[in-house]
Amino acid sequence: MQPYATDLNRPTFKVAAGPTRIGFLLLENFTMMALATAVEPLRMANQLSGRELYEWHLVSATGRAVQASDGIPVVPEFSTQNAPEFDTLIVVGGVNIVQSCRKAEVDYVSSLARKEMVLGGICTGALALAAAKLLDGYSVSAHWECIASLKERYPNVNCNTRLFTVDRDRITASGGTAPLDMMLYLISAQHGAALSNAISEMFVYDRMRNQADQQRIPLRHLLSSAQPKLVEIVELMEANIEEPIELEDLASFAGISRRQLERLFHNYLDCTPSRYYLKLRLERAKQLLKQTTMPVIEISTACGFVSTPHFSRCYRKYMGVSPREERMGTWNDNADNRFAAAMDEQPFGLLDDNQGRNSLMAARFEPSFGSVKLEPSLN
Repeated sequence: MQPYATDLNRPTFKVAAGPTRIGFLLLENFTMMALATAVEPLRMANQLSGRELYEWHLVSATGRAVQASDGIPVVPEFSTQNAPEFDTLIVVGGVNIVQSCRKAEVDYVSSLARKEMVLGGICTGALALAAAKLLDGYSVSAHWECIASLKERYPNVNCNTRLFTVDRDRITASGGTAPLDMMLYLISAQHGAALSNAISEMFVYDRMRNQADQQRIPLRHLLSSAQPKLVEIVELMEANIEEPIELEDLASFAGISRRQLERLFHNYLDCTPSRYYLKLRLERAKQLLKQTTMPVIEISTACGFVSTPHFSRCYRKYMGVSPREERMGTWNDNADNRFAAAMDEQPFGLLDDNQGRNSLMAARFEPSFGSVKLEPSLN
C-alpha cells in the first residue's frame, strides 16, 4: 500500500496577462451542481478582490439551450463554432454521459489541444476529453459512477478516486461540491491562500479539501451483486472501527474460511484483508482530524489503535504526513506552494492576510450577494 498523498507531475499553466478566461462546455444532461460549484468561486474571487481576475462563458455544441439533469434549460453564450479563445476550457458532464457526449463536442476539444491551453472536466466531463485522446498518460478524477466506464473504454487514462486532480495542463474533478475544492485550489495557487480562504468563508465552507481527499465510493457499486460475502465483510469492518474484529471472526460471521476471505480480498480489492481494514481505520482517523477537535490520543483509540505512537507511525507511513501535520493542513500548504512555484508570474500579486480580511469585510456590507458587473474583454 502506497501513501495516499501522492505527488503528481508539475502543472504547466499559462498565466494570462489579463483576466483568466474560462469556458464551460455544457453537455446534455449536465449536472447543475457541478457547474455552479465551479463558477461561483470565480465570481466571488472577482467580488472580494475588487478586480476582474476571471471571466467565464458558457458554450454548447449548437449555441442553443442545453437541458441540465434537473430539467432546467441553460442558454449558453456561444456555440463551439463561434466561441472565443479561452485560457481554460472545462467540460461539464452529468448523467448518461456516453449518450450525451457527441462527435461535435469531441471534435471541439480536440481542436483546442493544439492551442497550449488548460483542459478540464468536472463530474463525468472527463469522458469527453478521454474520447478525444487528451487524457492518455494523465492522472484523472471523475465521478465514481463514471470510473469503471473510463477504465474500460480508455485504458491509457490513469483513473483515480480522488475528489479532484491537477496534472500538468489537465484539471479534473468528480461530482457534487468537488469542483468547488478544485477551483479554490487553483485560485489559491494563482492569487494567494488569503483570497481562497475568504471565498470559503463567504460560502460557509468549513474545510477546503485537497488532492489527497478521496471520493466515498459505495463498495456495492465496485463489486455489483457478484460478491455479496465480500460486501458483507467490508460492511462489518466499517461498523467496527473502534474495536477491530479478528480476521478469523470476520470469516466466521460471513460463513467462509479464513483462506476464502483472503482470496476474496486479493482477487477483487488487490490487497490483504488486514491492509484494507487498516485503510478504513486511517481514513476514519483522517476525517476526525480534519472535521473535529478531538485530541489525537482519542482519535487513536476511536480508530482501534493500541497506542498513540503506533497510530502516528501508521498514519505517517501510509498517509505521508503525521496526524499533527494533517490537522494543521501542512500537506495542503506544501501542495499549494509546489503548484504556485510552477507559475512564471503572478499578474495580480498575492493578497496578504490584511487584504483578504478587508475584502471579506467589504463584501459582507454590500447591499446584495451579487457580483460587481464587469464588462468582459474578448480582445
